[in-house]
Amino acid sequence: MFVDINGARLNVEVLGEEGAPVLIAHHGGGGIGSLAEPKSTFGPLSDLFRVIVFDARGCGLSEGVPPYSHAQWAADVDALREWAGADQIVIAGGSYGGFIAMEYAIAYPDRVRAMILRDTSPDWNNLKLAHENARRQTRVELDWENYERYWTGRIHDDEDLKARWAELIPLYDFEYDPVTASARVEAGIYRHEAHNWCFQQNAPIYDVKPKLPSVTCPTLVTVGRHDWVTQVSSSETIASLIPKSELVIFEKSGHSPQFEEAELFQRTMRDFIAEALPDLEVKR
Repeated sequence: MFVDINGARLNVEVLGEEGAPVLIAHHGGGGIGSLAEPKSTFGPLSDLFRVIVFDARGCGLSEGVPPYSHAQWAADVDALREWAGADQIVIAGGSYGGFIAMEYAIAYPDRVRAMILRDTSPDWNNLKLAHENARRQTRVELDWENYERYWTGRIHDDEDLKARWAELIPLYDFEYDPVTASARVEAGIYRHEAHNWCFQQNAPIYDVKPKLPSVTCPTLVTVGRHDWVTQVSSSETIASLIPKSELVIFEKSGHSPQFEEAELFQRTMRDFIAEALPDLEVKR
C-alpha cells in the first residue's frame, strides 16, 4: 500500500495482527535499499509484533521527495509510528538502516521500547577500514575510479548505480556465490538521487557516538565476523556506548548474518526480545 507520510507517498507493508506491539524496520542501502530485506529479516517476528516495513522516501517504490537526510528519514519513521497508532515501537535497522534506527532512538527516546541493529556503524570511520579491506581482498578485481565514485556519491544515473553495486556485491558475503549475488543485483531497485545524497550530504556530518550514551532502551547489536564494510569494531563501539546493549558476533557471516546464519539470527533476536520485553510470550 502507499501511505502519505510527511509529504511523500511511501510504499508500506504491514505483517502481523492489528493491536500487537509495533516493530518498524528501516532498510539499508540508501538508494539501493528497499523493504524486501527487512521484510525477510523481521517478518518472522510477526507472531509477536505488527511488523511495519517500508521503502524510505527516494528509495524502492516510494516517492522521491527530498530531503533524504537522516533527520527526515527518522521523522518519517515517527510519522509511521503515529499512523500505526502506537505510543512506542521497537525500532530496527541493518547497515544504513542502522544509522537511521540509532538517529531515531536519539531523537525520539520516549517512543522506543527496544532497538535491534545489524552490521552498522556509529560514524563514517568504517569506510576507511573498508577501503583497506577492499585493497587487501583477492575475491574480485575492482575498478578504483568506480569504487570512489560510489562511496563519494558521484553516480550518474540509476543504471550507473546498478552497475557499480554489481561490482561491489562480491565483497559482502562470507561465502561468495556469483549466481546468488547476480540475482540480488537484478532484484534490486536503484535510486541514484538518494544514494548521492547519502554520501555527499549525510556522510560528512554523521557521528552519533557522543549521543549514544543517552540511549536508554535495551539494544541488540549484531554483526558478521567477516563484514568488510561495517566491521566488528564498529559494532563494538556502539555496544560500548549504549548502556543496555548486547553484542552478538556471527562467526560465519559477512555483512548479512540475517541470511548467512538465518536460524541463529532469528533465535538471537527472540532471545533478546524475551529478555528486553518480558511482557511478550516469545516462542523460541
